[in-house]
Amino acid sequence: MLTAISRPMVRLVDRYLPDPFVFVVVLTLIAGLAAILGQGTGPLEVVSMWGDGFWSLLSFSMQMLLVLVTGYMMASTPLVRRGLSALASLAGSAGGAILLVSIVSLMASWINWGFGLVVGALFAKELARTIKVDYRLLVASAYSGFIVWHGGLAGSVPLSIATEGHPFADITGIIPTSDTIFATFNIAIVVALFIAVPLINRAMMPSDADSVYVDPKLLDEGDETVEAASTPAEWLERSPALSMLIGAAGAAWLIQYFATGGGLSLNVINFLFLTLAILLHGTPRNLLNALTEGVKGGAGIVIQFPFYAGIMAIMVQSGLAASISEGLVGFASDVTLPFWAFISAGIVNFFVPSGGGQWAVQAPVILPAAEALGTDLARVSMAVAWGDAWTNMVQPFWALPILGIAGLRAKDIMGFCMIHLFLSGIIIAVGLTFL
Repeated sequence: MLTAISRPMVRLVDRYLPDPFVFVVVLTLIAGLAAILGQGTGPLEVVSMWGDGFWSLLSFSMQMLLVLVTGYMMASTPLVRRGLSALASLAGSAGGAILLVSIVSLMASWINWGFGLVVGALFAKELARTIKVDYRLLVASAYSGFIVWHGGLAGSVPLSIATEGHPFADITGIIPTSDTIFATFNIAIVVALFIAVPLINRAMMPSDADSVYVDPKLLDEGDETVEAASTPAEWLERSPALSMLIGAAGAAWLIQYFATGGGLSLNVINFLFLTLAILLHGTPRNLLNALTEGVKGGAGIVIQFPFYAGIMAIMVQSGLAASISEGLVGFASDVTLPFWAFISAGIVNFFVPSGGGQWAVQAPVILPAAEALGTDLARVSMAVAWGDAWTNMVQPFWALPILGIAGLRAKDIMGFCMIHLFLSGIIIAVGLTFL
């Protein structure tokens, strides 16, 4: 049944979904017009907001580019490729490959969202090298695991409100993760998605006639070779001593960091991937060869993330994001507020695709409403978190790293992800409202 439903959805998306750059330009114009018409903001003021905020995500953009590049470099090492190949051999069939990549991606994303994006993409490529399976659905399955990130260990909203002195502590106080990440309703949603997502992906498998396969040779990064050095500079480039020394320093820092209670963050994940890549490639030249290949997939991140920063500035400074939230939660009851908070967060996420940024915009609206209605603050907070994760299934912002690694376009996977948008939305909404 889902195969029949997904087939026209895939064709529809392939026909009408533009390149993610065109998508973000259209979103920019929509946000600008909405601020002018809906908020009464002057056109020049909107342009000023957009331009002033355009470069506000430079640090984050670099982090995301490094997620792609360092993950690629690590995965291209012979040792990691052999490990991924051994894991891929457990699949045995196309259906098994879809189920396995879904489960691995879900587990990795629940631990940390950056880790999940990279691991899912790399594992999908390895599976495609060994098993004949629709490559679009395989990569879409890897991305679909991302749906659970904000209900997992690295969820920015639950971790923020569990931190002493967070910005909304005067309303919520400190809400421990036992009431959010490890609450019964949240665990039930996560478990339901862990079951549903792989089965949905498996049920969407197209027939051989409709499948799009990839030549495994096109996914091969090639074997690393050691060439004889003819100059002192080449000797340094091919010297394993340099890689071992700097790699050992990185490993020492990581051991110390985790031994003293440090947790996973985007910077730590990038540092971990880079350190492993340095050590496992063996020489600076091998590492640089992998870097050259890895950078090729990062063009979308470089050019598109500043546009999203500009959109965020318009949404926040014009009050448009707050107005969307107010409009939806204004007629909610104490029972339905989590549902409407979830829906509003899903809408705002198209324009403010950042968990932390979105919480800063919506919390001043959602939390006072919950307090006035007597709704559980922890549940409402998680509703915003899940809304942010939910529409990521069709918002190409977060798909850029995985698409860069896999070598696909957004339209190649978004038709399958649309099915997840509808079905996961039902699961999450039911869990937030009735459990």
